[in-house]
Amino acid sequence: MRYQSPDPYHPTLIPLMISAEDALARLDERTNRHVVEDGYRERGHFFDATAALWVAGELVHVEDLVLHDAHMDVRTPTHELTIAHSVLRTRRRIWLGEPGWALSAPGLATLRGEHSPASELDLPALGRGETHRAAGVDREPEREVEDEGDNNPMAAEFAAIDAAIARSQRLLDAHDQDTLEVVERTALATAREPVGQLGLLFDEDWDEDARLDEWRQMTAAADQLPPCLGAALLFDAWDRKEPLRRQHWLGALLVGAYLRSRGKVTSHLLSFNTGLKTIRYERRRSQDALTRWSAFLEAMTVTADLGLKELDRLSLAKTQMDMRIRDRRSNSSLPALIDLVLSRPIVSAALVAKHVGVTPRGALNLVRELGIREMTGRGRYRGWGVL
Repeated sequence: MRYQSPDPYHPTLIPLMISAEDALARLDERTNRHVVEDGYRERGHFFDATAALWVAGELVHVEDLVLHDAHMDVRTPTHELTIAHSVLRTRRRIWLGEPGWALSAPGLATLRGEHSPASELDLPALGRGETHRAAGVDREPEREVEDEGDNNPMAAEFAAIDAAIARSQRLLDAHDQDTLEVVERTALATAREPVGQLGLLFDEDWDEDARLDEWRQMTAAADQLPPCLGAALLFDAWDRKEPLRRQHWLGALLVGAYLRSRGKVTSHLLSFNTGLKTIRYERRRSQDALTRWSAFLEAMTVTADLGLKELDRLSLAKTQMDMRIRDRRSNSSLPALIDLVLSRPIVSAALVAKHVGVTPRGALNLVRELGIREMTGRGRYRGWGVL
């Protein structure tokens, strides 16, 4: 499908572009020198992940995502929660990479979850038994028991146990060897057959590689525009072409990566979905390209405004909490709790206990001393955080 873009310098877009450029610049400048920069960046990952599912028409609670990320779920994770966690991990991976890495061919391949050919796969070269021998903990088939005469009445029993362990080890080694052969055969078959032709998992008529290459070619045109207009071009093209049907949410993350590569927002990865979800569906999915671009530029402005308000809340909360621990001893656990609260949208007693290194009862005492607001309004699985 050929993508038709509107005139990027249309009179309707110029004021929106100027507003978005100015708002993003103010947000980046303030975040770069803010005392809660790290906490704001980490909280942005969680809020943007849940907003990405909101834009897709699904609802994921941010407290469930926080607990799932900490491997402390209170219920069985849903399919939507699993997708939100994938968005969260992808955002972190993009942020840890170089500014232009996510838009490069290797970066996109990694974010798509592509595998290398079978010869480059990190397949285990050793079975379970060989791993034990390499580590120096090989179990001999029948370990000799020291002859202690009548001083060791359990010698026969120990010998029987060692023999049983040896038999079990031989069975495990044989099973691991069979499993390794199956994995190697599967990897070779996958390497020979293009991923796009796996009819059971993908639409055979939907050539993701070709669509993704067409989208990447538009980066050159986007680089000729101001950063915000270039980001709007790439996002609208992604939304129209749908290069990755199973990872359509990746387009909004690449907007933040593109703005970072252009040097527009360098202090954090822009949480574009938080602003996009405030735009009406009819506008961001309109058939008129000019309407869509206007919606995307407004979403960038809203995202920047929400980010500035979030920085104000975190700054005020940190000031209040610091005043509470001003006279505490130097080895108090409260400073660690403050850092945790500022880096998570919500915390539970178990999460506090795990990160701070105290008991669950001690975690409740620390929360009470710090005066954090309880956000869940329930007796069990309570959570606290900064609104």
